[in-house]
Amino acid sequence: MGLFSNKISRDELKAGDHIYSWRSYIYSHHGIYVGDRKVIHFTRRGGLEIGTGTYLDKIIEISVPRHGGDNPCPNCRDQSTLDGVISSCLDCFLAGGNLYLFQYDVSKAILVAKQRGGTCTTAPSDPPEEVVHRAKCLLSGNGFGEYHLLDNNCEDFAIYCKTGLLVFSVTKSGSSSQVNAVCAAGGVASLALRYLGVVRTAGKAASLAVSPASVVSAAACAISTTLGFVTTGFAAMAVVGYGKYCIGRVAYDVGVRKDVRKVPVEELATLMAVLEGSLDNLDNTNIDKNK
Repeated sequence: MGLFSNKISRDELKAGDHIYSWRSYIYSHHGIYVGDRKVIHFTRRGGLEIGTGTYLDKIIEISVPRHGGDNPCPNCRDQSTLDGVISSCLDCFLAGGNLYLFQYDVSKAILVAKQRGGTCTTAPSDPPEEVVHRAKCLLSGNGFGEYHLLDNNCEDFAIYCKTGLLVFSVTKSGSSSQVNAVCAAGGVASLALRYLGVVRTAGKAASLAVSPASVVSAAACAISTTLGFVTTGFAAMAVVGYGKYCIGRVAYDVGVRKDVRKVPVEELATLMAVLEGSLDNLDNTNIDKNK
């Protein structure tokens, strides 16, 4: 494992590790290794972790080996109908992909040097036993709420297990560095489009329009623009754009931002209900039971 790759071998795995594997190199699926070749992770039904409602779901579904039907995994059986927090064997989790280790407590320089989001954070990890405890608690109670690509995904789950940190924000409610990289790149895309006169929208609006499949290095976008229009103006835009992308990635990182809070796993289910706006429904249910 080095600066440009977090790939590791299975022999290097330790309980409490936050691991991930690329799906068609479009996005990475994350989980917590708890030992005995088992991984606890957060997913959507049918293994469609993206859930965009577009053709991307079909691409990923085809790319991931299925273990149901006539070819169930002897350890996990058919998990295609499960969702939420589940436990899988390492083979099913990797789905034929390579194994990577998510890094914690990295410097801001290392965070920026990593070309793609979803690989590291500046936040420190808690001890392995605490990490495993959180993952197993959430597995037993399925207490991580509903899966949502932008606000509550597999990387958010793994980061919470490792750190106990949750993001509280009305403008950005997840800790996923993959999603945060999209937001940062979206700001650069907005800058480029406004420079070209294509759109006149604010950076935030352009950010929301960026597809999750476009988690591409903003530096590459800026450089390709510069090469296509070899002018001083575009060269300056490339520098400004890359700087904005780097600042955005650091600012959104869960180890840097100020809108995070340490939440005990025993309180998480109730808190997730509040965040999802369903606490009133829970209260009404309890009232009805008491009548």
